[in-house]
Amino acid sequence: MALFPAFAGVTANKVDDTSKELDWLSNKSFQPDDAVFLHQRTLERTSKRQTEKESSLGKELSSEEEEEEEEGDVPPKKKKKKKEEKKRKKKKKKHKKRSGRSSDSSGSDSDTVYPSDLKKEQEKDRSQAAPLSSRFFWLDDLQSPTEQPFCLDRKPDPANWTYKSLYRADIARYRRKGSSSLGLDRHTQEVSWEESEPNKKNKGGDKKRAADRYFSSANRQLLRSEPTVPTLPRIPDCTDVTVPTSFLSLGDEQGKGEGETGQKVQTSSVNPLRVYDASTALWLQGKGLQDQTDVQDQQAGQSTAPLAGRTEEFNRRLREQPADTQLWIEFIRYQDEQCAASFGGEGEQQGDVAEHRKSSYRAILEKKLSIVERAVAANPCCIALHLERLRICQELWEPSVLAKEWKKLVFLHPNSAPLWREYLLFTQSYFSTFTVSKVNAAYGKCLSTLSAVRDGSMVSHPALPGTEEDMLDIFNQQCHFLRQCGHSEKAVSLFQALIDFTFYKPDSVRDLPTKQQVEFFEPFWDSGEARVGEAGARGWKAWMLQQERGGWLQPSADDDDEEEEEEEEVKDRSQPRWTIWLDVESSREAAHWLPWRPNKTKGQSEEDCDDPDRQVLFDDIGPSLICLSSPDLKLRLLLRFLSFLGLPVDSVLSAAPCQPGLLLEDLALLTQGKDPQRPLTCHNLCHPGVNSVGHMTTLQGTRKRAGLGKQGEGFVTSVFSMVHPLLPAHQQAVLSLSWMQYEKLKVMRCLHGGNKKRLRSQGKSSKRVAKRLLKDADNRWSLRLWHEYGHLEWLLGNVDDARKVFSTAAGMGGAKGLSSPALCELCLLWAQLEVEDGGKERGGGGQTETTTSPAVCVLTRLAEGTSSSSSHSLSPVSILKARKAYDHALTASLHALGQELHNSQANRKGQEDTLGEELRLRGLVGCYALFQYLTVGVQAADTVYSQARERMEGLHRTLTPDDATQPNNSKESKHAGTDANHTDSRLSAARLACECEALAVQHAALLRYHTSTSVFPLATLRQTLTSALSVWGGSAPLWSIYIQVENHYHSAGRARRFFHSVIRGSSSVVPRLFAIVAEQQRKQLVDAAQRSGCGDAALPILPENGLSNRIRGLFENTIATEMGAHCPLLWRMYMHFLVSEGNVDKARGIFYKALQNIPWAKGLYMDAVRLFPEHLQEFVDLMTEKELRLRLPLEELDILLED
Repeated sequence: MALFPAFAGVTANKVDDTSKELDWLSNKSFQPDDAVFLHQRTLERTSKRQTEKESSLGKELSSEEEEEEEEGDVPPKKKKKKKEEKKRKKKKKKHKKRSGRSSDSSGSDSDTVYPSDLKKEQEKDRSQAAPLSSRFFWLDDLQSPTEQPFCLDRKPDPANWTYKSLYRADIARYRRKGSSSLGLDRHTQEVSWEESEPNKKNKGGDKKRAADRYFSSANRQLLRSEPTVPTLPRIPDCTDVTVPTSFLSLGDEQGKGEGETGQKVQTSSVNPLRVYDASTALWLQGKGLQDQTDVQDQQAGQSTAPLAGRTEEFNRRLREQPADTQLWIEFIRYQDEQCAASFGGEGEQQGDVAEHRKSSYRAILEKKLSIVERAVAANPCCIALHLERLRICQELWEPSVLAKEWKKLVFLHPNSAPLWREYLLFTQSYFSTFTVSKVNAAYGKCLSTLSAVRDGSMVSHPALPGTEEDMLDIFNQQCHFLRQCGHSEKAVSLFQALIDFTFYKPDSVRDLPTKQQVEFFEPFWDSGEARVGEAGARGWKAWMLQQERGGWLQPSADDDDEEEEEEEEVKDRSQPRWTIWLDVESSREAAHWLPWRPNKTKGQSEEDCDDPDRQVLFDDIGPSLICLSSPDLKLRLLLRFLSFLGLPVDSVLSAAPCQPGLLLEDLALLTQGKDPQRPLTCHNLCHPGVNSVGHMTTLQGTRKRAGLGKQGEGFVTSVFSMVHPLLPAHQQAVLSLSWMQYEKLKVMRCLHGGNKKRLRSQGKSSKRVAKRLLKDADNRWSLRLWHEYGHLEWLLGNVDDARKVFSTAAGMGGAKGLSSPALCELCLLWAQLEVEDGGKERGGGGQTETTTSPAVCVLTRLAEGTSSSSSHSLSPVSILKARKAYDHALTASLHALGQELHNSQANRKGQEDTLGEELRLRGLVGCYALFQYLTVGVQAADTVYSQARERMEGLHRTLTPDDATQPNNSKESKHAGTDANHTDSRLSAARLACECEALAVQHAALLRYHTSTSVFPLATLRQTLTSALSVWGGSAPLWSIYIQVENHYHSAGRARRFFHSVIRGSSSVVPRLFAIVAEQQRKQLVDAAQRSGCGDAALPILPENGLSNRIRGLFENTIATEMGAHCPLLWRMYMHFLVSEGNVDKARGIFYKALQNIPWAKGLYMDAVRLFPEHLQEFVDLMTEKELRLRLPLEELDILLED
């Protein structure tokens, strides 16, 4: 007897094979009659139970129909009738299905009837009468082979009609790799599959939506919203406390929070302690939770409630205070936050990310535009709201409409310099309408309009405070714009004309309006007479006087004016075409930045010029001429011109531009301060990040020469000799100091270049200029000039001569001692150089004896007030006296500093130079700290710096609020005194800020030097750098030191968090640039480590470590800011980074994106030629279309290559 009685008959059809019989499957004790009897009894029970259920259901239906007939006297609504009829039909269908299934059930050995058993019984009955071709058999079970060993299943599957598709388990699942099919030609044939959305899979037949992840829209809205349930349990009031509890109860807040969903936790048999939430209790009872979509809708409504509340609050406040412009701007900014909360993650869930973002961004722009139009209607005179409106409309309106609105706005507010700045930035950064001539004309229109407002010619609008200062800043921005476009000749001519117009103005035209003065100046400019910086220049005033007497006598030609012999421009014709174009273009830029003038002594005329663009017409510069009445602004004009030529200038007196990010384009800003030979003095001359005139090349290109060349150096010398006699004594000292620092800077460039021959020649010429300056009677007693000359001799390797210079200078001011800031700075530099020189001799290890240290000797003699020397030994008593003298001097100076700042406005007359000297405490603090470091230790030096910085930064914070109190409007022009006081206060705050930053750099440099020579924990240095950078976030030397310290360690989390905290609270682009540089240097370290791990075999592809994506994210976040979008250095760095990663196509896309923001930067086009040389013709055509200066057309290049 078989174990399975239902299949006992199958064995009869099998072929007898005793070897294959499975005896262990047979159960001889089982009787088949008993199985049949049990099966029949089960069928009888199930049939009785089904008939009873049908009778009970029939009674219920009849009773319901009777109740409905009784209620039929009252006519119900039509909608209710339809709903009840549908319910009845559904119930009847269900009962019919259940009765049908129960009547057909058979073959079960239990009370439960399964559909699979019914199906098996039906197939068994049919298979007995069916032929062989319609039955399923295994091939091994066939006794004889048939002609057709297959079966046709003609039975229909009703599930296909019901669900309109096959059952998911009947479909074979597989994963396709790739988007093509094997055997197809990729170029001519293609098969595309529609990917199924993974979020819409129904697991186990359950159509309910799966639970949202943490990044879904509903959960992100829940995180942004204010928590409805407090984080900690609420402490009850004292009156409610009766019995002290020893535990934190769960409280009813959770139940109240869940009361909105109707799931209040109650005591039940499965949850007697009420410790389970509602969903867990339902699960224990075997019940399900409500639909997930309802829960998500409730969560979305709950999370958007705080946003709706804030919108309502904004609307209420704006109805009450419609004149609050700042509130309107906050409401406009709030729309971005609301948009992010409302449309947060739906795009990712729907799979239509790009289109969703575009539609939502467009919608929020329209909403912001409607708000700002309401704000402008309520405040028509508010310029900030008008600017916000134009920013929003920049992406909604056509370029012509937008330009028309800008012109209309500046026409309505012609006296607002900030508005003019925004308008000029729009004109020079809007690619579709940008040309150099249009932008230059806009600058001229701006300056001529502001000049008319300043003169009072425009009666409708009064001049606002600080108009002259704003005009000079806009003029400087125009000159740098022309230089960045390649039109260096026009920029230099602008400075020449304004210096002549300011310092050599005839007395007869001084009282006329600016427009009439410009008309008198035009004949002088067109006369062909020598201008500022040219040989034989005498100025506008002398020319006017000589014209009244009968004109000039033609000078004879000098033999010294011989032009330099032109070298062959194409040195290597075997190089690629684009390389030759870049070399010739940059060399011509370096040689021909001065405007071309015909030499009348040689009989030249304007037709003899090979390049017409080298000639500058008066129409290009006339509208930009302005009048400057303040002596400080005249000095600032000269310093701006010297900085334009590449000379170091006083950052306080020259004043930083209002939009410094537009000028940043030199990579030296981010790589300075890396001189291991001079760790203490390498930060004395900081690079501003702005290229000088004549230096136009690629981002990583080298400078052609250390200075400006023979012709350029002669131009600088002529400018100094011409302007120097016109200034007062203290301003002459400023110019002489700048010239001396320029000579030192050229020597430092030669040192970094490593060319000894060039260093020797440059050293001779620089020493010759320095000695000529020191021979001047006004400069002979200037300690600052002796300070720079001594450093120059030390850099050239003449250490003994440098010590003699320092000793002589210290002897001249030795009687003043610690009370002289210039003497303190000179002795500090001398001591720092001695420390660096001693460290080199000892190889960086150990320290010399305190009493014999040259640096200690210098600092001690300074405190004693005697002639300094670095060769004499000291007694311990003299060191103790010196320490006490330093302590008293520092305390007295800090006390006097506060009094000087408070009394600066009252004693302003005649105190310009004194005020600057009193604020210079970097020398005294640095000498005291270095003295303590050499005699006591690094902790004592750290204490000196910390106390001085804390006191000075506190004084700076008291001055900063006064800087912000500037009147926004004025109906009178009687603000000269107030404006002067305000300018003086701002100058004091700027000078104090410069001193605080210099002290922070000294402090960090000394601690870094100590960590490199001794064992010292980095916590002190990190604390110093972070505290300083939190205040002075735009300091490039501090960021350079910080990066050098942090990048020695692979733990980048601390540095990244600090960068993020500084960037979040700063609008400057400098911290963002250094954050990018830090990640790039870290990536170089990681890549080098990965390459070194594989021995001699180079890795074809380095493993991805995530740094590339992080750097790309930093670039994208920075260009999304207002200052970063218009920073040429940032875009050029981004292009180079993508090319270095191998993403050439993306880099080219970034180039075209950069053109939409900085189309005026010629350096960007030169970088593109270097990175994408196959598109040289396209880039040159683009430069020609936008009127950028092109010095070597491609046609001329072909001629040069043919020759």
